[in-house]
Amino acid sequence: MPIKNYEGNTFVAYLDICGFKALMRSEQKAWTALDKLYTYGYQALKQFKNQAKIEGVFVSDCGILFVRKPCIDNTLTSPETALHPLLSVIRAINRNMLNNDFMLTTSIAYGPFKYQKRIEFVGIEKNPIYGNAYVSAYFDCENGLPKIQPGQCRLIKGSFPEGYDMESLNNGQFSGLLREKPGDAKHYYFYWMRNYPEEIDTFEEIYQDAYNLKYQGMLKALKGC
Repeated sequence: MPIKNYEGNTFVAYLDICGFKALMRSEQKAWTALDKLYTYGYQALKQFKNQAKIEGVFVSDCGILFVRKPCIDNTLTSPETALHPLLSVIRAINRNMLNNDFMLTTSIAYGPFKYQKRIEFVGIEKNPIYGNAYVSAYFDCENGLPKIQPGQCRLIKGSFPEGYDMESLNNGQFSGLLREKPGDAKHYYFYWMRNYPEEIDTFEEIYQDAYNLKYQGMLKALKGC
């Protein structure tokens, strides 16, 4: 069913396939990655269609998801009503992609967004980047600092409305799964890959060890060992 036009302030997520350029060296791998992203994206949107009306557009190796009904009577609803269904969709897509050995990066912003047969930038004549949810999420995912790592999903603090803080975000089904990271004052991180908050510290240690081993392998190769 076609997506109806939309214009307003809402939550927007930009996600893309990690290492897709490298995957394109093999036509079969690239097509498989795209097929899985589109299939799991459709399944997740269908599964959570009755929660806050999450909709999405998938183009090449990326997806743009948005909340069609973040407000009731022009008043922004609670994180559990407006944002958590979007996180549910993101978690479902990421977990299914991971089961097929593909990783995504995801960035979420809040602000003006317009959909009309294609993505348009609200206020492009004056300020096409700041204050625009799609552009903010896209640039954070592509060029944000610190650089987003494979598998990470993060929320841009500065774009979020008043009342959407750590305490409010960590209510309900995602209790304890959204955290700040040392050295990063700009984002909240969503640990979709864990079921319980007490698992996060161990995950971070393992992830960091794997990240460090990558560079040790590069050093070893450069030295000819």
